[in-house]
Amino acid sequence: MSHVFQQFEAVVRDVVEGLAGEGALPAGIETRRVAVEPPRDPRHGDLATNAALALAKEAGRKPRELAEMIAGRLAKHADVAVAEIAGPGFINLRLGDDYWRRQLAAMLVAGETFGVSTRGAGRRVNVEYVSANPTGPLHVGHARGAVFGDALAALLEAAGNEVTREYYVNDAGTQIEMLARSVHLRYREALGETVTPEDFADLYPGDYLKDVARALVARDGRRWLDADEGDWLPALRDFAAEAMMALIRDDLAKLGITQEVFTSERALVEAGRVEATLDRLAEKGLIYEGVLDPPKGRKPEDWEPRPQTLFRSTDFGDDVDRPLRKSDGSWTYFASDIANHFDKIERGFESLIDVWGADHGGYVKRMKAAVRALSDGAVELDVKLCQMVKLMRQGEPVKMSKRAGSFVTLRDVVDEVGRDVVRFIMLTRKNDAPLDFDLARVTEQSKDNPVFYVQYAHARVHSVLRNALAEIGGLDVSTEALATAPLDRLTDAGELALIKLLAAWPRQVETAAEAHEPHRIAFYMHDVAAAFHGLWNKGKEDPALRFIVAEDRALTEARLALLRAVALVIAAGLRIFGVEPVEEMR
Repeated sequence: MSHVFQQFEAVVRDVVEGLAGEGALPAGIETRRVAVEPPRDPRHGDLATNAALALAKEAGRKPRELAEMIAGRLAKHADVAVAEIAGPGFINLRLGDDYWRRQLAAMLVAGETFGVSTRGAGRRVNVEYVSANPTGPLHVGHARGAVFGDALAALLEAAGNEVTREYYVNDAGTQIEMLARSVHLRYREALGETVTPEDFADLYPGDYLKDVARALVARDGRRWLDADEGDWLPALRDFAAEAMMALIRDDLAKLGITQEVFTSERALVEAGRVEATLDRLAEKGLIYEGVLDPPKGRKPEDWEPRPQTLFRSTDFGDDVDRPLRKSDGSWTYFASDIANHFDKIERGFESLIDVWGADHGGYVKRMKAAVRALSDGAVELDVKLCQMVKLMRQGEPVKMSKRAGSFVTLRDVVDEVGRDVVRFIMLTRKNDAPLDFDLARVTEQSKDNPVFYVQYAHARVHSVLRNALAEIGGLDVSTEALATAPLDRLTDAGELALIKLLAAWPRQVETAAEAHEPHRIAFYMHDVAAAFHGLWNKGKEDPALRFIVAEDRALTEARLALLRAVALVIAAGLRIFGVEPVEEMR
């Protein structure tokens, strides 16, 4: 179903085209820039349109003069109660109560499909998230990017896009060799040798590698104990990386995340994909041998100018051109990352989204430059940076995990507070804003806890439905039955305001998806919950406003229909977040 704003964009365009047909406006006047949106101040009405401002120049009229013409026609529309002109030429509309009641009925007929959009038109989008180095378990900071990326992928799907969820495995380079050496130490320890904390200087000392070492002993026995490093390093590198990725997949599964594609950096390098990608850039004249200027500020003592293979990233908005080879002849991380993104472009994705930690902010311009260069500007890359999570308990910082050795693991947090709480709380702030995660407060049953507040609204609705069945014999509270309830009985201002809020759900999905901002859904769900709880409280104060009025079956059915729509919308939002809607609070 088209939503309210789409319906009235069509109405406004019909009015403009009607005026053009009568000769009051130029024939064929272009109406694509006409928009209908919520007014900035809800007191100004239900909808606002920019039609007069958008069309004034082409129409050859002053905006307010054109607004008077359009508003005069809109005021005659059967569903428009008031059409008013505001400011330089905006038109504010108030719609009749019957229109909103019909919207409520349409929501119930649509059921779980209400809010599902075709706006994305099947656009192929790749969302790459987590992509942590496979050197240990995920920590609580990774959880934020993981949840954000997963919810964004679900939001984009709800808006009609075809989405692939991807993990880029950084399994090449020095960090994997460090992992292999760390495992070798734990392997020696598992075979009875003594290792000390000093042995792990610049390595990974976490106890989680003891399990990996024991698995290696079970597979290979003492084979690598006295072997040369040149023999054991490649074998342990592969074994350890696979073990860590298995651990990471398990961590993500605990959070309810499954990704379809895992792309290996080492596989790209070994398959010659880096060379092929840079050959493509060379064909475009975007690679050259040159000498970079010294870093700004005080020059490091060991810095010396030397010729390097450089990418002309400044041609695409970057601050400086970027090196593609290290002094030892190996590729830079940037070269491998370019190959990774070129691989996505060749797989036919029209839009790329990368979810990174905030410490990668300096990397954004060069990566966007590379994507623009390789796609000739046809593919968009949006990089979403997630700020750190401050983990606390009753306002005090949480100590490090004993098992991980240097951080609190994602698994520890999920085990303590539950998957749904972690997922919801991670989405209650914009991704680039700091987030405080208090293990005690996120499980409190209070209105100050956003996940409880929203879940409680959903559970309360189902409690009312159960009570209605118990109190009124023969009542059918299914969504299908309530779609035909006598909705004209809904006359309270709070009831109508809630209908209007629920009717905005499809637009919320579309705008949040277009902005790549799933936190908007959290804010919206909180507003819906607040409006519902407000009606509940009014019913406690005034028996005439209770949801169940035993002596008035028709009124009860109408109010239960409204509650069904509340539950539908909250459940839809929670599903985008990967959170299970509950029907009873524990």
